[in-house]
Amino acid sequence: MENCHDLLRGALKIIQPEEGEGLRVNVDTVLLAHFSRPKRGEKILEIGCAHGAVSLILAKRGFSVTGVDIQPHLIALAEKNAELNGLDVEFSVADIREYKKIAPPQDFDRIVVNPPYDEAERSRPSPKEAVSAAMHGVCCRLEDIIAAAHYLLKNRGRLDIVMRGDRAGELFALLDRYKTPPKQMRCVHPKPGERASVVLVEAMRSGRHGLIIEPPLFITDAAGRETPELKEAYSIGEGR
Repeated sequence: MENCHDLLRGALKIIQPEEGEGLRVNVDTVLLAHFSRPKRGEKILEIGCAHGAVSLILAKRGFSVTGVDIQPHLIALAEKNAELNGLDVEFSVADIREYKKIAPPQDFDRIVVNPPYDEAERSRPSPKEAVSAAMHGVCCRLEDIIAAAHYLLKNRGRLDIVMRGDRAGELFALLDRYKTPPKQMRCVHPKPGERASVVLVEAMRSGRHGLIIEPPLFITDAAGRETPELKEAYSIGEGR
């Protein structure tokens, strides 16, 4: 089953799986799209685009985006969402582990990705295939994604990625291994006084080492109210 929801205060409409049936738009989706700062004319790829939410947000902001996912039914849904919103986004079925079949080397200026937060061998995958692919890394590992990004990005091209906070060290080690060092990072906290739940990272292929840590983003304030930063992320602006 699928249903349709407003996104970004009604700026977009997204058809997505029912709760528990697959990846749905959540705050990490929106924050990743807001964190990404493409320049005009950049060629952008979203890896693991699912139903296309991040690609569509970037397209709504006026950027040219291609989205790929291994699950054909999600690509069909992404295409339906693009048509529903009157946006021109190219979506295709692809296995990121076979990244050399996706495009020539150094073909993209920017890659955005909201990868599975777990690895299959470290978690208990869901019996539902769509959920396991989205959340438990049964179709690819984090290293597969970083290797693909290094191959597909132009020299000094950018990778925008969101990752669970407790895997930030692993992410940074892989970025270093594939010569795509992190350049910007923003930690996202549920509220003041709590640990970061996720990190937003921009890395640069063949870039120099040197990391800027941006001010933290809090989802709610101490009283449980949405913060201005979160409200800004849900507006259809130019990103951070």
